[in-house]
Amino acid sequence: MKAVAGARTRKYLVLFALLLLPSLLYLYLIQGKHNFAHLPFVTYMDEQGDLQVRKAPVFAFPDQNGDTLRSLDMRGRIYLVDFFFTSCPSICPIMTANMTKVHERFQHYDDFQIISITVDPKRDTPEMLKEYVVSRKIDSPKWHFLTGDKDSLYAVAYKFLSSAMEDNAAPGGFLHTEYFVLIDKEGNMRSREDDNGNIIGVYDGTNSAHINDLIDDIKILIAEYNLELKKNNRHSQTSDSK
Repeated sequence: MKAVAGARTRKYLVLFALLLLPSLLYLYLIQGKHNFAHLPFVTYMDEQGDLQVRKAPVFAFPDQNGDTLRSLDMRGRIYLVDFFFTSCPSICPIMTANMTKVHERFQHYDDFQIISITVDPKRDTPEMLKEYVVSRKIDSPKWHFLTGDKDSLYAVAYKFLSSAMEDNAAPGGFLHTEYFVLIDKEGNMRSREDDNGNIIGVYDGTNSAHINDLIDDIKILIAEYNLELKKNNRHSQTSDSK
């Protein structure tokens, strides 16, 4: 009798798991801290009081190989942007190490790229940038290190919600933000919300917790495009069958 009762109990437990666990998982996903179907857009209020999505600025700068990378080249790709300089003695090594972690996680995803832009173009020529990436063993076709005209670089930094300036009192002679900025395939800025429901806009490239959040958010963004692709494929198949 005990064996029969034990078998019956196990049967009910399996049935419970099959029926209830999917519902619990669904409730967790839709009521949890993040909406896993969509990563929010970074927005701002324009002069007319209308809410607008922040877009990546237009740019065209030479990379470590001497090839010009244009903002148009990034269409159809998810990418990250940060600002640094090769002789930076303070936050840049931390940022590069954390960006390397992100690169290693997504280097096999075809539509993911990284752009690191120098704030010290006088020193950081394409040749210097090439030495920098090779010495750190991060030379990759998916990671572009850009230089160019200082005023143009600084203007682009501002439009990427970052800042850059010369400052003799700062370590290495330059000040710049530690931000990593996430851009989607259409050139829109994307990020998660904080605990109060506010869009954070950028990720702290020196903060391990932010880096882990960023990796999770890139996964969400990739999943969002994969879901959209599946929907489009199903729609195409339905249309073809009519």
